[in-house]
Amino acid sequence: MSRLKDLRNARRFTQLKMQMLTGIDQSDYSKIETGRRGMSFEQCKRIALALNTSMDYLAGLTDDPAPYPRSGK
Repeated sequence: MSRLKDLRNARRFTQLKMQMLTGIDQSDYSKIETGRRGMSFEQCKRIALALNTSMDYLAGLTDDPAPYPRSGK
C-alpha cells in the first residue's frame, strides 16, 4: 500500500508513531503497509484519522487524499 507509506512519510511519522496513534501493533502495521496483511474496517478508520485522510483514499477509491468533513459528534 504505497499510499499508506507515502502519507506516513509525508507526515514524518515512524511506524512506531503510527502504533501510538492507532493502537495497531507496529509489526501488524508494517504488514498492512507492505500489503502482506489486510486491514479491518476499524483499523482503516484509525489509520485514516491518524494520517488526516479518508478511508476511500486508503482503499484506492479516490485520488484525493483530503479528509471528508467530520461531524462534531
